[in-house]
Amino acid sequence: MGVSELADYPWDAVAPYAERARAHPDGIVDLSIGSPVDPTPEVVRRALSDATDAHGYPTTNGTPALREAICAWFARRRGVTGLTPESVLPTIGSKELVALLPTLLDLGPADTVVHPRAAYPTYAVGATVAGARAVATDDPDDWPEGTRLVWLNSPGNPDGRVWSVDELRRARDRARALGAVIAGDECYAELGWDAPWDDAPIPSVLDPAVTEGDHTGLLSVYSLSKQSNLAGYRAAFLAGDSALIGRLLTARKHLGLMLPAPVQRAMAAALGDDAHVDAQRDLYRGRRAMLRPALESAGFRIDRSEAGLYLWATEGRDAWESMARLAEIGILAGPGVFYGSFHPEHIRLSLTATDERIAAAATRLRRDS
Repeated sequence: MGVSELADYPWDAVAPYAERARAHPDGIVDLSIGSPVDPTPEVVRRALSDATDAHGYPTTNGTPALREAICAWFARRRGVTGLTPESVLPTIGSKELVALLPTLLDLGPADTVVHPRAAYPTYAVGATVAGARAVATDDPDDWPEGTRLVWLNSPGNPDGRVWSVDELRRARDRARALGAVIAGDECYAELGWDAPWDDAPIPSVLDPAVTEGDHTGLLSVYSLSKQSNLAGYRAAFLAGDSALIGRLLTARKHLGLMLPAPVQRAMAAALGDDAHVDAQRDLYRGRRAMLRPALESAGFRIDRSEAGLYLWATEGRDAWESMARLAEIGILAGPGVFYGSFHPEHIRLSLTATDERIAAAATRLRRDS
């Protein structure tokens, strides 16, 4: 299947609800797409500025400084040991990697790509473009024969689900029995809210307790868009099985998938500075503390959402009806049907709005309760 044969972009269907929300006298509160609104940290902006003399081509595998920064970050922030510069690779944001990974792994019509039931839609898009079959299931026992790639998403988008070490180990065992690669999409891993993730690191698929020192068939995908407000930089990376990384590097060299040199410098700076990450997490924690009780007071139930950048909510009716209700009070959300057919009554609300806009949403929800 070619890219031109993909269905219409789903977010176009939200336009009428956005128009209605914008008509609110106090303006729209847009909680639909998780695009950061807070400033890019000064340490990152300074590094980017200092790297603007970028007259030569960048390297696809990243500068030695960036690769070493990625390895050090995994060890310091995620508890992942055993990575080397040969087992990490920068990518042009994480979405292109998600969309292209089945193709880069040479999957085709005989192969299956597994993804969560509540899922970022690009997992299925990537399978479709490669000609593979996409299957939505959360139970490793249901992964069919012929599965060659499994997407795990922890914390999940949209539902905030966190996979425990035991669950990740079970997934690893099942994938190895099938001969499948596991790709752990972990870009919200710094944003844990409910116990135990408010006080304990969210496990990576590369955690030593999961891998027992063997990264074979395992990849972790990470983005700096959320933790460092670098969505506009398209700054991401993957790590894990060095043999797989080598295969992907060769393919990406042929395709010219290289990250601009100034962005590589900025990434290294971001990965070496923990203070801005902690400050950003505190901002999101405060916004969540304002928005969640207001939604509950308005009759919504919050499901899962123990981590990540979203609240996964339902009032027990069709998601489009909830979208319309919120649009009437100037709030724009995302319908659960965009994340699979299993959640027709859920909506997703992002924490990526300013404190003032989140407070406005909370006030409107309480008045509407």
